[in-house]
Amino acid sequence: MPAATKEPEFYRLEPPGSTPTSLKFYFISIACKCANAASLRPSGSPIQSISGIIVHAMQPAKKAPVTLTIDEVKELAAADMRAVDHLIRESLQSDVALVSQVSEYIVTSGGKRLRPLVVLLATRALGYTGDLHVHAAAIIEFIHTATLLHDDVVDSSARRRGRDTANTVFGNQASVLVGDFLYSRAFQMMVDIGSMKVMHILADATNTIAAGEVMQLMNVHDADVTEEAYRQVIYRKTARLFEAGAQIAAVFAERTPADEPAMITYGQNLGTAFQLVDDALDYDASPKELGKNLGDDLAEGKTTLPLIYVMKNGSDADRKLIRAAIESAGIDQLDAVQAIVESTGALRYTLTCAQNAADVAIDAISGLPESAYKQALVAIAEFSVSRRS
Repeated sequence: MPAATKEPEFYRLEPPGSTPTSLKFYFISIACKCANAASLRPSGSPIQSISGIIVHAMQPAKKAPVTLTIDEVKELAAADMRAVDHLIRESLQSDVALVSQVSEYIVTSGGKRLRPLVVLLATRALGYTGDLHVHAAAIIEFIHTATLLHDDVVDSSARRRGRDTANTVFGNQASVLVGDFLYSRAFQMMVDIGSMKVMHILADATNTIAAGEVMQLMNVHDADVTEEAYRQVIYRKTARLFEAGAQIAAVFAERTPADEPAMITYGQNLGTAFQLVDDALDYDASPKELGKNLGDDLAEGKTTLPLIYVMKNGSDADRKLIRAAIESAGIDQLDAVQAIVESTGALRYTLTCAQNAADVAIDAISGLPESAYKQALVAIAEFSVSRRS
């Protein structure tokens, strides 16, 4: 039996003559690190050179103003999304009562549905006129939902999207097993699409997500997690599925060879921006806005970017308090942690990194034909940064 092929890290394509994606991540990181220095520069002095790389400090990429609101974006995709919802409900039917009960609870729990929305809008932006994008969007949502079910069990989470989590209502065993059901149903639907390339993309993404969950578990209660290690986790846990959905859109459309790497870059950076904002909101939102308890990441011992920034740039007293909070997973000093995160500029740094990622995502699709669907993809990238929940 041949040895198993190792899952390639950062599976994606690069356009001829383009900057490798790993370096794009580096450029974004460099730009983020310019955030503090930029605040010390005179007004109107936008650029600085670091190791021979010219970057714009705190200057967002130039782009056309977004005219669509997130509600208008959803309305644009409403017909396709109704088809996705119908397919989801149809695919969740089971003769096992508990599967149906838990699945119905999840389907009606709300959520932004950004991942399937990206699939639907990207395929339309690329001129696709078939219906396979509906199946792909449902598959992406199933994979995402399965990861949430498992995450909530691992993290002992009690609230999500303003409601009790499925594990709180139905128990851990039911949540884990229904999560497995969703994964297996997703793979059945992948087979129905009949594309080996789509199978490869989605199977690879699912494996990468699982590896990311393990990496995050290894980092729990570790106050010395580096920004590079953190970015590896958020790529695998979050950005990879956005990336897969956008890439599949290009595969379906079969428009030009440049579309696939462009959509990969768009999805990857959109997912990165989304997760960075999520991690910032855990220290800068209200429970009502967030739909979960403030400080949940800290309570779970997760060292996210705001805390990583403090550990690198805070005073000795700041670092001592943050280290103790991470290692004990205690939220008894949440107010003090929030104050430190704010006063050190950690939130500003995290949100600057998110905006930089969103700008890269928007720039990646600049070559797409002008349409309402392209505008919607730009609007989603902007929304990923401006949202409060």
